[in-house]
Amino acid sequence: MAPRKQQEIFEATLTLLAERGYEDLTIEGVAERSGVNKTTIYRWWPSKPALLAAALVEADTLALDQPDTGTLRGDLEALVDGMIALITRPPSSDIAVAALGAAVHHPELNARGFFADRFAREREVFERAMARGELKDDTDPMLLVDLLAGAVWVRAVFRGLPLEAGFARRAVSAVLDGVTPRQ
Repeated sequence: MAPRKQQEIFEATLTLLAERGYEDLTIEGVAERSGVNKTTIYRWWPSKPALLAAALVEADTLALDQPDTGTLRGDLEALVDGMIALITRPPSSDIAVAALGAAVHHPELNARGFFADRFAREREVFERAMARGELKDDTDPMLLVDLLAGAVWVRAVFRGLPLEAGFARRAVSAVLDGVTPRQ
């Protein structure tokens, strides 16, 4: 399948998810919205969960650039700013919130694949930081990502609070430098 056509299918899938929710997302609706025959969609993705899982990982709408600022701090701030944009700016914010709700209520979606893919892409940030000597050898990169992503999601989605300018810098500073006074 041509990459352009594949992206049209993914965009249709994610748009319909945001508009209608997972329960009302159908392959037929995606076919109609994307202009692709439903048998073609079924040939590539045998089910609605398979299609949505692929769209969440591969759609351009949800793509996050992997930063390379030259420092761990700069890379993490850029990652957090990307997460903020993803969950606060339409259309990706509507998609992200709908996908989270669908994942909670429909375990067959296996949202772990989405997060595993994101972390695999972010791993380069930590590999470069290790090579530069910016992290201790026993650092758990996934824990750092979880702390930062959790701060963004909890603040924006669960608490409904704004993520003001400088949030990424402050969150990264809290994780890398701690929050207690130095002795």
